[in-house]
Amino acid sequence: MVTTVQQIHPIAHLPLVLGVLRRLEVATVIDRLIPPHPAPGLSCGRGVEALVLAILDGHHALYKVGRRLEERGMLALLQPGLTRAALNDYRLGHILDALFAANLNGVFSAVALKALEVYTIATPWLHQDTTTIVLYGAYKDEPQTPEAPRPAYGHSKDGRGDLKQVLLSLGVSGDGGLPLRLGLRDGNTSDSVETPVAIEECLALGLQGVHGIVADSKAYSRRTLGLCREKGLGLVTLVPRTCAVRQALEAWGAQQPALPLLVEKPGRTRDEACRQWHGQSVMRPVEVEYSDGRVTQEELRFLVVHSSQLAQQHTQTYASAQAKEAEALTDHVQRVQARWFACAADAAAALTEYEHHEPGRRGRRPHPWRFHAVRYRVVADTRRTRRARRGRPAKTDPPPLEAGYRLGVDVEALANPEEANGWMVLATTVPAEVCGDADILQAYQDQNTTVEPGFRWIKNPAAIAPVWLEKPERIAALAMLTVVGLLVYSLIQRQVRLSLHTHDQQIPGNKGLTATPTAAVVLALFAHVALVQFWIGEQVVEQLSGVQPHHLLLCEALGLDSSWYAVPSAQKHGRGIQTP
Repeated sequence: MVTTVQQIHPIAHLPLVLGVLRRLEVATVIDRLIPPHPAPGLSCGRGVEALVLAILDGHHALYKVGRRLEERGMLALLQPGLTRAALNDYRLGHILDALFAANLNGVFSAVALKALEVYTIATPWLHQDTTTIVLYGAYKDEPQTPEAPRPAYGHSKDGRGDLKQVLLSLGVSGDGGLPLRLGLRDGNTSDSVETPVAIEECLALGLQGVHGIVADSKAYSRRTLGLCREKGLGLVTLVPRTCAVRQALEAWGAQQPALPLLVEKPGRTRDEACRQWHGQSVMRPVEVEYSDGRVTQEELRFLVVHSSQLAQQHTQTYASAQAKEAEALTDHVQRVQARWFACAADAAAALTEYEHHEPGRRGRRPHPWRFHAVRYRVVADTRRTRRARRGRPAKTDPPPLEAGYRLGVDVEALANPEEANGWMVLATTVPAEVCGDADILQAYQDQNTTVEPGFRWIKNPAAIAPVWLEKPERIAALAMLTVVGLLVYSLIQRQVRLSLHTHDQQIPGNKGLTATPTAAVVLALFAHVALVQFWIGEQVVEQLSGVQPHHLLLCEALGLDSSWYAVPSAQKHGRGIQTP
């Protein structure tokens, strides 16, 4: 009997992602919040599933969604009888409009809370941070809907000050870095203004057992501290270097003979020494602003920490910055010494201009030299000048000289005192009897392993750059769906790692077997899984190719039945049948 291959669909990791979406009941939750579309066919919930699949597949332009999912062979699994034409950009655009009209924060919070319920995830800490989403193309100054974020020029965290942007604010769980709250603001919104709003939205989630919110130094302000005291919410934040209270506490810490050991971790290499964090809490009065405008002095808990790893980083950073400044100084000294002054008064005036400051260039203000001591002095000197008469001089004539003045420059590299390196100061409204010093420090350190990886994923490979969307409302809705994709992405990583650790198992990674794979590694393992359609006589048979035992193990880790990687429909008869 003749066997002919008809079509190969590389379904890869998409059934796994769809299985997680179905277990979270994303479509059901959204269809409950959004009224059904009058035209039969694709519901909002199924459209959201399609968009999230496209986002996690790296092709989330609206006009590409239907074609891409058809190439992947996902249409029948997404919805029986679904066609590529049903996933047109017009319908998907209306779904984005409906999501925005239903309140994006409310829709996303419902999905996020469902994830916590399904996978029984505790949330002792919420980690807060912001990033910018740059937008290509022209956008109106004011959106049609007042609640929509206004694309605007502002401080770009992508280094693209030439592009308009919107601000994305995320609150993620300490366990797994799952996004639980999102906010989309105008492109020129300040982080210090956003933090109190984020705190109010975190309180609106109604989560149980939350100690507080962890944020970076932008959250340290009188108003934020006052709000956390009023609401009874814990806050852990880094005190900025410019604050007098931090400078005083660092000086206090350097004077202590020994601080208690809070955390100790092994070195990252065999030759690296153990990394240690010593610290102690102290109470200091600071200004706090309440909602009624009152500003009072209140006792606040500060955790003064010295890190051996941070001290090493500070030493390396200082040496690198000093070497870079030395290069600039070399050019500066050459320019200064090349200047010629006819009288001592002019030289003295130039000395006053240069002293203690690096000259500003390209419109920048002069600023002090940070890593070198630079001293100037007036030096009497002579230089050769042109002869007063034309013609060749006699060999016995002395060369013509001119008396004048130059500036001499003495440069001394400033030493970096070791006792000044490695210090940081955390401010918190959490009482010591609720969380000890080690717990506060660990909560802040988790900031780098929770919210920051999510932002990196959103920048790349998710790469929000919606050039095809002209309405800020749709930009906001697509950004929300991208965060839903981040939620699924983070859930996959957390659950797989938890299951492998619990059952003492490993799966293939980039460098051999691993028990702590990233979500990118997990999804890449499915790259060779394909749905093959072929003819056997007059029958169309579908069969999955490339499914390995570790694929089924990953499905089990996520609480999915292995049928997600079974053949959607066993057989079809007749050569006139078309695939959806």
